[in-house]
Amino acid sequence: MTTRLPATASNGNGDATRWRWLVCVPLCLASAAAQADTRGTRLGTGLSDFGGIGLMQTPSARMAPEGSMMAGWSRTSPYRRYSVFFQPTEWLEGGFRYAEIEDRLYGEEIAGGRNYLDKGFDVKLRLLEESRYWPEFALGLRDLGGTTLFGSEYLVASKRWRDLDFTLGLGWGYLGNADDAGSPLGWIDNRFDNRPEDTGGDDGGEFAVDALFRGPVAMFGGVEYQTPWSPLVLQLEYEGNDYSNEPAGTDLEQDSRFNLGGRLALTEGLSLRGGWQRGNTAMVGLDYRIDLAGLSQIKRDPPPADIDAAPREGWQAVSQELENNAGIAVSRISRDGRDLTVSGEPVTYPSLMQSEGRAGRILHAQAGDEVERFRFRWENRGMALREDVHDRRALAVAARSRADEDDHRYGIYAHADLDPVRGETLYEAQPERFRWNLGPGLDQNFGGPDGYLFRLMAKLDGEYRTDANGWFSGELAWTVWDNLDDYDYIADSELPRVRTYIGDYLTESSLGIENLQYTRTGELGDNWYAMGYAGLLEMMYAGAGGELLYRPFNSDWALGADLNWVRQRAFDQRFDLRDYDTWTGHLSAYAQTGVEDVLAKVSVGRYLAGDVGTTLDLSREFDSGVRIGAWGTWTDAGDDYGEGGFDKGLYLSIPFDAMFTRSTRENARIAWQPLTRDGGARLSRRYELYDLTEARDLDSYWEDYERSWE
Repeated sequence: MTTRLPATASNGNGDATRWRWLVCVPLCLASAAAQADTRGTRLGTGLSDFGGIGLMQTPSARMAPEGSMMAGWSRTSPYRRYSVFFQPTEWLEGGFRYAEIEDRLYGEEIAGGRNYLDKGFDVKLRLLEESRYWPEFALGLRDLGGTTLFGSEYLVASKRWRDLDFTLGLGWGYLGNADDAGSPLGWIDNRFDNRPEDTGGDDGGEFAVDALFRGPVAMFGGVEYQTPWSPLVLQLEYEGNDYSNEPAGTDLEQDSRFNLGGRLALTEGLSLRGGWQRGNTAMVGLDYRIDLAGLSQIKRDPPPADIDAAPREGWQAVSQELENNAGIAVSRISRDGRDLTVSGEPVTYPSLMQSEGRAGRILHAQAGDEVERFRFRWENRGMALREDVHDRRALAVAARSRADEDDHRYGIYAHADLDPVRGETLYEAQPERFRWNLGPGLDQNFGGPDGYLFRLMAKLDGEYRTDANGWFSGELAWTVWDNLDDYDYIADSELPRVRTYIGDYLTESSLGIENLQYTRTGELGDNWYAMGYAGLLEMMYAGAGGELLYRPFNSDWALGADLNWVRQRAFDQRFDLRDYDTWTGHLSAYAQTGVEDVLAKVSVGRYLAGDVGTTLDLSREFDSGVRIGAWGTWTDAGDDYGEGGFDKGLYLSIPFDAMFTRSTRENARIAWQPLTRDGGARLSRRYELYDLTEARDLDSYWEDYERSWE
């Protein structure tokens, strides 16, 4: 599992150092969890030992509130389980888990005396929501796409009655080892009567489709009781597993299929769990929950300008105030008859409506009486993306009295008819602009035989704009503290080593150039955008490439293509290069699916190791700005791929605006990837056109109207 926490995002103003976020992120997330809505009860809200909402060893049909992130740890000898689960929609739960087996080792050839660590992904789908008469039904897959040591499938129902929450389920695989009955699907096809013994393989990483819902089944279930003391919930559980087929190093005895336990809420986000399982073994665990959809922070931004303020001393002063107060890095201010146009990039407020409302107050105090409309032409990296138009009189009336805002609200319009700006230029910014940031960075890997690996860095990031469309960018990383000397594990693979040299890159030098490139953008016509780049493109590769994007205005879809020639860099991350070079590129399609605001990205092309395949990326952004996503990559590498079989992972993008008291457009991205492998490896490009052109999508623009006055 690899996690990268960038010190800053590439599209913020970034003039201040960002050391504060290293402490602020966990504190603000904890604050958000503390403000969670308990809805009067804690029934059906706890994590199971395996992660995901459930009892102890068994799942329930319950779902966490939409937008939840749940982290859990539990120990029931000889297993320690670590899990992170997400609730991206009301009806879907997904996450991953690591199970450490205390009495089983990887083996001397792999990782010496380290405990075996198994990785697995789980998913649960709600089939029916609970009603007065019907229980909640769910279908789930446990340990999907891993070694399937704990692989199982289940159908489960949960029903609440007063202070009791009942669960009853039917499990296959690990959850069905007790073998209460033969397969209920055997009447469809007799192949369902038996479950293949080797479902995931030694390497794992393959979806064991041929084993799903096959073999004998067992009943499982239980009940939770909400005690009169609100923080405490008691549990009684009946397992479907008889512990006769365990991946542990020694045989496990089960004296009873009944488990007893309890869950104590220490805070609204943190719970302590304990229990007695198998009739002879104690369990202890901790759960931590964060409401990602509701992350927010009270702002202490400067107040909007007075609508009736005196004029500023010239348009240069207006431009400066537009940046300081409205968050617009102005490139040009022009007047053409009745229209006053401000062209620029958003640098502070996530909501463009908020920037426009603040800017309108400033412009009203400055513009002559002949100006009737304010036009805001939004750009990014020199690319004109859209124009939003406000009626000046209506804006002024609404700013003075919110009761008279209808004319302004319903008079705003947005369009993409972006002809060259005409008229008199009142102000034009100098094209050269230098910025830099100093902040922390963290690389970490968890889930391999090497145990937990980390690297804490200080990152110096700089950018120099040559003109509106071109810029030099660079990033220098200095390792402050790490334990990467433990990294020495290389899995079997017949592919070129395009990523598995990661340990050599991280340990060769404490100071390295992670990025140094020149990038240039351009508009090729209506809806067409292009970008070219060359230099040290990432930690491991130098080269040159280009990207083309077709993105219609406010469309649910877009098409893109990128092509790159790259050569592997030397381990010391300076300017020397290794012998390996290759062509890599992809055709990509982006689509807003209309299902729970999910964005789908499908990319087809050639990867760094020369394998050809497809990457599917699904993500959802909540109103808080947090984005949750997952991806999978399948290529033609076949048996040459080695351990894992295909690439997969989860990621989380957290906006700093949800945590800081001052507005910002910066964010941190955290990615969990079970293994670093050579198959399905993509070039880590620093900039992508779809991200740079996000203003082409109106998104929540109209819903953000109330922010015009913040």
